[in-house]
Amino acid sequence: MRFMVIVKANKDSEAGVLPSKALLTEMGKFNEELVKAGVMLAADGLHASSKGARVKFSDGKTTVIDGPFAETKELIAGYWIWQVKSLEEAIEWLKRAPFEDTEVEIRQVFEAADFGGELTPALREQEARLREQVQAKQ
Repeated sequence: MRFMVIVKANKDSEAGVLPSKALLTEMGKFNEELVKAGVMLAADGLHASSKGARVKFSDGKTTVIDGPFAETKELIAGYWIWQVKSLEEAIEWLKRAPFEDTEVEIRQVFEAADFGGELTPALREQEARLREQVQAKQ
């Protein structure tokens, strides 16, 4: 099972305050453990929402809304993609993360099988081909 581990933004991350050397060092150690265990598939931190935009689709129209966005608690500061056996395993890994005073959300990523018959054989082939292309570019 794959899970997205979502690190929520806070006033510091939204103000562009970067993590301390100590936190980066601890996070590096934690990430190294994840990689060695075969858990981490991807990870990145995100710039503040002031450097982003939202695109709203409604009634056939698109509207672009430039950041920053007001609800900091609903924003994302970074993420991991983990491959683990269960939500419980993801939680156990996350308990070891060097965080203080933050909130992290864990959400399972859909797999092709989760879509049942709606994901036709042709769509499955397309999905597999696109994943191969993405892997080749990395």
